[in-house]
Amino acid sequence: MTLTKMLLPGVVAAMMPVTAWAQDTAVGEGTVVAGDADIAEAPAAAGPNLAEQLANPVADLISVPFQANYDCCYGPDDGDRFTLNIQPVIPVSVGEDWNLITRTILPVISASETVQGAGGDTGLGDVVQSFFLSPKEARNGLVWGVGPVFLYPTGKSSFSAEKWGAGPTVVVLKQGGGMTYGLLANHIWSFAGKDAASDVSATFIQPFITKTLPDTTSFGLNVEATRDWERKTWNVPINATVSHVVRFGKQPVSLAVGGRYYAESPSGGAEWGTRFVATLLFPK
Repeated sequence: MTLTKMLLPGVVAAMMPVTAWAQDTAVGEGTVVAGDADIAEAPAAAGPNLAEQLANPVADLISVPFQANYDCCYGPDDGDRFTLNIQPVIPVSVGEDWNLITRTILPVISASETVQGAGGDTGLGDVVQSFFLSPKEARNGLVWGVGPVFLYPTGKSSFSAEKWGAGPTVVVLKQGGGMTYGLLANHIWSFAGKDAASDVSATFIQPFITKTLPDTTSFGLNVEATRDWERKTWNVPINATVSHVVRFGKQPVSLAVGGRYYAESPSGGAEWGTRFVATLLFPK
């Protein structure tokens, strides 16, 4: 049995009892979901404020998203791929005015056969870890963060660049009136790794916009565009999402669902996909 068949039904089942959707990022995912009474009794700060914090990639909020992505249709055999991105976000106070936010993406991948006779594969992908130095106080609703991003070749050979990489990353966004809109970007160059592996030079650009309602429901739209400068290709999925914050006992959780269309992808790349996300939230 493939990892896709083992994990996907559980992820979907866990999210079916509620109206949900939320994000990233990356990447995800027999508990009984609390009813409306439990949500109504939650403090106001645990509602829309948490949802708005989640829309901010550099918020002072510990969160652990489990992002489950299903993509189709790869290659001449229309193969599919399931990717579970485990994405902890941990802010650390640096003095009175600054936070250092670490965002880590650990992918677990299961891919089916894309070319007849080639077979499928399952394993870890490469870890990408970003560090953002960001001011604690926003000015006029403007939030920003800047720092380094690193690529670690932790993946199985079929899912790995087999290179160590690093580069700069930046995020800038504005929040107000229930709206969040901004841009996250990075660039990674390889600097070490297997000599036989291709060099890495890739730019990631993610414009995003989110509307958060007073009941914690959020509607999001983003583009996760990647330019591979070595292969001269673009991969451009456009994601539409809806999310909602619920409680499992005292634990707030954002549940999310959405779909995506690939406006452009490399030859034999994906055409469309779906996303399910469960994000554990740990407000201070």
